[in-house]
Amino acid sequence: MSEPDRIIRLRTVLDRTGLSRSTLYRKIAEGTFPAQLKISVNGAGWRETDINRWIADPVSWHAGAARKNGD
Repeated sequence: MSEPDRIIRLRTVLDRTGLSRSTLYRKIAEGTFPAQLKISVNGAGWRETDINRWIADPVSWHAGAARKNGD
């Protein structure tokens, strides 16, 4: 059985990617960065595997491809 995917918060995403907050949200709007998940009324986070995939290949990552892989 595989481990469940962790949800990571904004500060961790910014630290791992080296992006600024404004650049991250612009890339989400463009579809070139994974969108966040709503995890509570006032909270959001990202799937760690989505962020790891983006870090591995940021140039060719796009929103449609991530969901086609069965995630």
